Amino acid sequence: MEYRGYDSAGLCTVDGGQLVRRRAQGKLANLVSELAAHPAAGTIGIAHTRWATHGAPTANNAHPHATAQVALVHNGIIENFRPLRDELIADGRVLESETDSEVVAHLVSREVENGASPEDAVKAVLPRLRGAFALAIAFRDRPDMLIGARLGSPLVIGFGEGETYFGSDALALAPLTQRIAYLDEGDWAVITREGAQVYDAANSPVVREITTSGASAAAVEKGNYRHYMLKEIYEQPTVVAQTLQSYIHQAENRMALPQIDFDLSAIRRVTIVACGTSYYAGMVAKYWFEAFARVPVDIDFASEFRYRDPVLEEGGLALFISQSGETADTLAALRYCKAAGQTVAVVVNVPTSSMAREADLLLPTHAGPEIGVASTKAFTCQLAVLAALAAHLAVKKGRMDRNEEHEVVRHLLEAPAALNAALDHDDDIAAMAHLVAPARDVLYLGRGPDFPLALEGALKLKEISYIHAEGYASGEMKHGPIALIDEAVPVIVLAPSGPLFEKTVSNMQEVRARGGKIVLISDEEGLAEAGEGCLATIAMPRVHPLIAPLVYAVPVQLLAYHVACVKGTDVDQPRNLAKSVTVE
Repeated sequence: MEYRGYDSAGLCTVDGGQLVRRRAQGKLANLVSELAAHPAAGTIGIAHTRWATHGAPTANNAHPHATAQVALVHNGIIENFRPLRDELIADGRVLESETDSEVVAHLVSREVENGASPEDAVKAVLPRLRGAFALAIAFRDRPDMLIGARLGSPLVIGFGEGETYFGSDALALAPLTQRIAYLDEGDWAVITREGAQVYDAANSPVVREITTSGASAAAVEKGNYRHYMLKEIYEQPTVVAQTLQSYIHQAENRMALPQIDFDLSAIRRVTIVACGTSYYAGMVAKYWFEAFARVPVDIDFASEFRYRDPVLEEGGLALFISQSGETADTLAALRYCKAAGQTVAVVVNVPTSSMAREADLLLPTHAGPEIGVASTKAFTCQLAVLAALAAHLAVKKGRMDRNEEHEVVRHLLEAPAALNAALDHDDDIAAMAHLVAPARDVLYLGRGPDFPLALEGALKLKEISYIHAEGYASGEMKHGPIALIDEAVPVIVLAPSGPLFEKTVSNMQEVRARGGKIVLISDEEGLAEAGEGCLATIAMPRVHPLIAPLVYAVPVQLLAYHVACVKGTDVDQPRNLAKSVTVE
C-alpha cells in the first residue's frame, strides 16, 4: 500500500489480550527494520501507510492510533475533529498525537469502556463524524474480529480461505485474494475469519456482491528497470495500443465505444472535471471536442468546481478523468453533477473504482497498475480514450463524415509506433539532462493542444526533481512571463511541425533575444528550420497534430525523469506526494 503514502507506517496486532503496536517514521522499509528488531505476534491485525494531513509525518503521528481497548487506522479527514478533541480532553482523556484520526479511536474506546459492544460503539460514533473516512478497527478483547467503515474514502472486503481482509483497494489485496466486495457509501462491516456481515448507513444488514477483481500482483513488479516510472514510460506504446483496441473497430475503420444508454447526439455541452495530470488531459480534450464535435466545453479543477456554484445546462455531459477513480475532489464533483441531473461519464484506469461504479458511461483506460507517483502511461491512455470519445461524439453529432472518421482512426492507430519512435531518443535526452538539472527555474512553452503538454511537462519536472517549473501558452510569454527570462532559465519549447509551428518559433525567438537558453522539441523538419543556436534539441517523429500530444508526452516525461536522476531525488516516491489522493 506504500503507493498511497509513505510519510510513516505502522501496524497493530491483537495477541494474548494485548494490542501490540509498531510504528516508524518514513518509508515502509523503516517499519520492516522496526519489526525485525521488535516482532509483533498475532493472527489478526491492522496496518497503514500514511500521507500526512493533520500533524507532521512523525512516528508519534503514525497509524495505528490506539487506546488501551481499541486500535484504529484511517484514510481521509475528520473535518469536525477539533470539537470532538476538545470534548475528549474535557472528559479527561489524554491524546498522544496531532492527528484527527486519534479522536475516532478515543470515541470508540470510550463507548467500549462504558459497556458497549464493539458493534454498538461503532454505531454510536459513526454518525458523529463529518468528513471522509475509511476505518479499520481492532479491539483488545475481541481477537476474532475487525470492524471497518467507509464514507467518502474507498474500502473493500477480500474473501480468502479461512481468512477475511479489509483493504483500500483491490490491488493491495491481489496477492491474497481475487474475491472482493465493494462497500457502498455509509456502509460498515464486521469481519471474522469465516466471512463478513455488512450494514448500511441505517444499520440494516445488507449483502454486497462478491466479484472477481482481476487485479494482478505481478503487474506491480519493476522488472529490470531502475525505477517504476521508467518502466511505465516504456510501457506506453503497448498500453496505448491496448486502450485503442477497445475504442476502435479496425476492420471497419470506425470508432467503437462501449454501449451507451443515452443519446450522445443530444449532448449540448461537456463539462470536464479532473485534478493534476488528468486535468491536463482534459485540457487537450477540450481542443478535440470543440474542433471535432463543435460542442462547447468547460473545464475545472475538481477542487474548485463545486465551490463556484457552476451553471450546468440540461442535456449536459459531465466528464470526469481520474487515474485511480477514488480522487476525493473529483468524486465529490461527480456526485454534485449527478445530483444536478447531468449525464456522467468517467475516464478511469480502475474499472472497479468508486467513480467507475457511479458513472452512466464508463470509459476505462487499459494502462494497468501505475506505481510511480508521477503519472505517465495513465496520461497517454487517457488521451487515447478522450480522442476516441471526441471523434465518436463528432460522428453522432453529424460533424464528422465517414471519410473523416477513417482519417482519425488511421492517425490514432499510428500512435503506438510513434510512441516507440519517441522512446528511441531516450539516450539523447539522458545525455542532455545535466544541462537542465542545475536550473532553479524552468519554463515550458506550447501552442494549441501542445500548451497543456507544456503544463504537464512543468508538472513532471516539479514533482520529481523539485525544480520550480511553469508552463505557458507560447503567445502569452510577452504578456508577463518573459520578465523571468535570463541566461540561467532553460526554456523547453514544444513545437511539432504543423499549422502553429511558425507562431511558436516566433515566440521562441523572443525568448532567445532576451538571452534565454532554449531546448527545442520538434521533428526533423522543425529542428532543421529552428534548431540552430539552441541549448539542446530533442528529435521526435513527424506525426499528425491529432496524436502529437500523446507523442510529445514522452520527451517531457523522459526529460523530467533524467533530470531527477542527475539530481539524485526519489523518482518513484517524491516528497510530500502520494499516488492516490483520497482527501479533499
